[in-house]
Amino acid sequence: MTPRRRWLIIGLLCMGMIIAYFDRVNLSVALAEKDPSRSMRSEFGLTDQDRGALNSAFFWSYAALQIPAGWVVDRFGVKYPYALGLMAWSLVSAGAALVTSVRQLFLLRVLLGVGEAVVTPAGMRWIRFHCSENQRGLAVGLYMAAAKVGPALGTPLAGWLIVEFGWRKMFLILGLGGLLWLIPWLKFVRDDDRQLEAQQAGARAGVRVPFARVLASPVIWGTVIGTFCYQYFVYFSMTWLPAYFVDRRQLSLADSSVYTGFSFLGMAVVATLAGWAADRLIEKGHDAVRVRKAFTIAGFLAASTELIGALSDSNEVALFFAIFSLSGLGLTTANYWALTQTLIPGAAVGRIVGVQNCAANLPGIVAPLLTGWLVHSTGSYEAPMKAIWFFLLTGVAAYVFLVRARYAPRGEA
Repeated sequence: MTPRRRWLIIGLLCMGMIIAYFDRVNLSVALAEKDPSRSMRSEFGLTDQDRGALNSAFFWSYAALQIPAGWVVDRFGVKYPYALGLMAWSLVSAGAALVTSVRQLFLLRVLLGVGEAVVTPAGMRWIRFHCSENQRGLAVGLYMAAAKVGPALGTPLAGWLIVEFGWRKMFLILGLGGLLWLIPWLKFVRDDDRQLEAQQAGARAGVRVPFARVLASPVIWGTVIGTFCYQYFVYFSMTWLPAYFVDRRQLSLADSSVYTGFSFLGMAVVATLAGWAADRLIEKGHDAVRVRKAFTIAGFLAASTELIGALSDSNEVALFFAIFSLSGLGLTTANYWALTQTLIPGAAVGRIVGVQNCAANLPGIVAPLLTGWLVHSTGSYEAPMKAIWFFLLTGVAAYVFLVRARYAPRGEA
């Protein structure tokens, strides 16, 4: 494969990720709107706990299906499962325009999770077999940055569409628009990753890592814990940050969407630069595990500064640290994913990514529900912000003590 074609397809993978996140964040923006003339929460009489439940619905099915989705792409390749998944979730997202009850909306969000389950296992599998170690940080960085560009662009876009056309048309426009991606994907992507996997397996002279041994490794458990902690902050920001800006900082929906977008855009930029910088250090001969761990831990520590803004009475301080902390977490983004592939190169990559992405999306269930309950119980956002700080420091501990080269599972002939 030529470098030009490789980066073209990475671009398509990134665009698919952005579309997926458009369809994830659109609900949280709709639920933040207060104007009774265009407010979903007024139309359905939603409480804070209802909003938390609706924001979490997607992640019940999405998290549960990560390992099965990994098996599907390992078994059938990346091209066609990804295409079918995108078509399904785009139609489901558009279908939210037709709901007449909270139960219908909850069900559609569950179905959205089913369709999107393939996204990360498929993309990471394609990168694993088409990019070398010193290219992988940038490739993964771009792919994971796309997961931040999605909210960065999707949040203000959804907010604008709601203001201009109402929440129902917003769902319809964003849902059906995503189907255009299928045209270049089906035209340019080859169904060749299973062939490349077989070739690489042969080059390893029969060495393999049993999947059960991978699951028993401290590396995987540390990765699972760290991934959960990383994503807890991300999914709080994705599902509750717009409401936090509106309710606690008294911003308008438009301003709230813009600040949320800037936070994720900063994260995307840092993620891309951090992936590239780590690749360059590795290319110069530095140990890949140490480099990627250092970036990962630095990102957790930078993100923990969110608590400073949350405890401040100044809106300017709060908004600065909201952007700074989420942007700083971008140091972790590419490198913690690439680190998994560095430490466990011999197992079925789709299923390994499925395990990690299952851990990545359990906080998609926990963060909205726990935040809704804490806001309802305490009447403020202080307790939810302290919960974020606790999880981030737990993530640091997981990478320091468990994710170590000496704990990596060893292959057997």
